[in-house]
Amino acid sequence: MQSVSESNESPVSKKGKRTGHPMHWITVFIAMTCLLVSNGMVITGITAFDGAILAEFSDWSRGDLKLRGFITLAITGLLAPIIGVLIDKIGVKFLIMVGTIVLSLSFYAYGNIQSISDLYLIHAAFAIVLLACGLNVAVILVSNWFVKLRGTAIGIAVVGTSLGGAVLAPLFGGWLADGMTWREGMQLAALIPSSLFLLALFLLRNRPTDMGLKPYGFDGSAQTQSADLSQHGLTYKEAIKTRSFWSIAFIAMFTFYTIMGFQANLVLHLMDLGFNVQAAAAGLSVLFIPALIGKFLFGLVADKITGRRVLYTNLSLMLLGLVGMLFTGEDTVLIAVGLIGFMWGGFYTLLQLNAVNNFGLKASGKLLGTITVLDAFGGGLGIWATGAIYDAYGSYHNAFMIFCVLVALSVVLISQVKKHV
Repeated sequence: MQSVSESNESPVSKKGKRTGHPMHWITVFIAMTCLLVSNGMVITGITAFDGAILAEFSDWSRGDLKLRGFITLAITGLLAPIIGVLIDKIGVKFLIMVGTIVLSLSFYAYGNIQSISDLYLIHAAFAIVLLACGLNVAVILVSNWFVKLRGTAIGIAVVGTSLGGAVLAPLFGGWLADGMTWREGMQLAALIPSSLFLLALFLLRNRPTDMGLKPYGFDGSAQTQSADLSQHGLTYKEAIKTRSFWSIAFIAMFTFYTIMGFQANLVLHLMDLGFNVQAAAAGLSVLFIPALIGKFLFGLVADKITGRRVLYTNLSLMLLGLVGMLFTGEDTVLIAVGLIGFMWGGFYTLLQLNAVNNFGLKASGKLLGTITVLDAFGGGLGIWATGAIYDAYGSYHNAFMIFCVLVALSVVLISQVKKHV
């Protein structure tokens, strides 16, 4: 086992050889688990229960049900700058522990709802979960631990968002197929966040300098102030004056509208095409398994290839998959779904990496919080509006056309993304 004194040797020798401490990769695993649990339960896995919920509350429309997602993400966006300040001030460990407690209590309460107002109240509480142990927390946590291989590390961490959909949605769908009620399923699922709570309590550290280590790939002493990567980069005022920052923010808003609206309604769309509830829930795996592969692979690519070429490739092929959704039926729809998932997964990693690498970590909490205001609003609007469009027209065709337009606009905005540090 590597000792603490050994870990104080530079992770990058003068010859350029990279070494590291196990805690660097343990931290990545915790960040991945954080996203698996938070996003997987709040955003993706929960959609497996939609058909059963609508069957019990037959007077609710799909738009009524999907408004819950808009409530969650709108509140997430409004509070994100405040949480961004807390991330910069107190670190992520305490926030993750709070988020897991709120998630467990909320899922248990979900099994007892009696009205749509109860549903909306719980989804308001879910915003605390996404803020305390969601994407921004995971990305900043990993970025503080890595200089070299940051793209790979972030790619592994954000795989958790796809694992949540790939693992939890089929799990919940299987429970329903085996005869469990959706209420019983919600309350059983309330036990899942305890695993993340224990990891955070006993293993997690906010930054490597908290335990006498250096960021992976940092060439210098762990005792120097420069080893704390949170002190490097543009200030908040400097970053928000750049065209690059606002391009990233609007790309995030447009693409989150698209992918959140798409995944939140995918189970219901597949059921409309003729899939049974278990097969439709498993269909989410066709979206999320390619997405998790894309997140990891494009994280590796980002460490080798810089510039905007990979961004253009990701979004252009994602657009192709969305166009395919306009024409596919039961036999071919999963091909388009898989392409969308793979390309979105890769772009998701690259988007987070650009948000950190282009401006540094000095004001990363505030900057990611500001981006979250827009992407959370876009994502929440996408979830609700897609369901409402179905209610108005009886199909998702027009909603998919909106997805295509927004992704095409995002492709254009990539030309404005530049590195500033």
